[in-house]
Amino acid sequence: MSPLELAATLLGLANITLIIRRSVWNYPFALAMVTIYAFIFWDAKLYSDAGLQVLFFLINLYGWWSWSANVAAEGALQVERLRPSGWAIWLGGSLIANLAWGTLMWSLTDASHPWWDGSIAMLSVAAQILMTRRYLENWLLWIAVNLISIPLYLIKGLDLTAGLYGVFLIMAGWGLIEWRRAEGKA
Repeated sequence: MSPLELAATLLGLANITLIIRRSVWNYPFALAMVTIYAFIFWDAKLYSDAGLQVLFFLINLYGWWSWSANVAAEGALQVERLRPSGWAIWLGGSLIANLAWGTLMWSLTDASHPWWDGSIAMLSVAAQILMTRRYLENWLLWIAVNLISIPLYLIKGLDLTAGLYGVFLIMAGWGLIEWRRAEGKA
């Protein structure tokens, strides 16, 4: 465990807690966390995860703006739901992106576990976009991401990060419950 990994872990816990509470203040924590994790993942040769952090940085800037513009009168974020056709499109698109990115990482880099790492990256992109757009279904994708991330990070010796993703898994369940409650109040 490095001091950088510890800092990223603590920032991640604060970030997810604030997302669950639908607070726009999650974004400063997210920006700091993804910046640190870009370096951690690059060092571990998890290039898809490292690149993902750069994308997350940009998406989080957009999310900060989007969430600030969509706060309800009581100060909380409005929750949306995908239609079944939208859910099918997101899942199908994620599968195609997983296959394409994994192939690219396998053929062009010395990435460690290119298919596994690539799947985490592409599902995370989909989940992050859905979260930024305030769709409740983002939590279902985050649950899947966390379940497949934990063993990879353990294999790579990123024990604290694996533990963080274990906590993220629990928090994603909590987020799903909280956003379902918030949806009922809309």
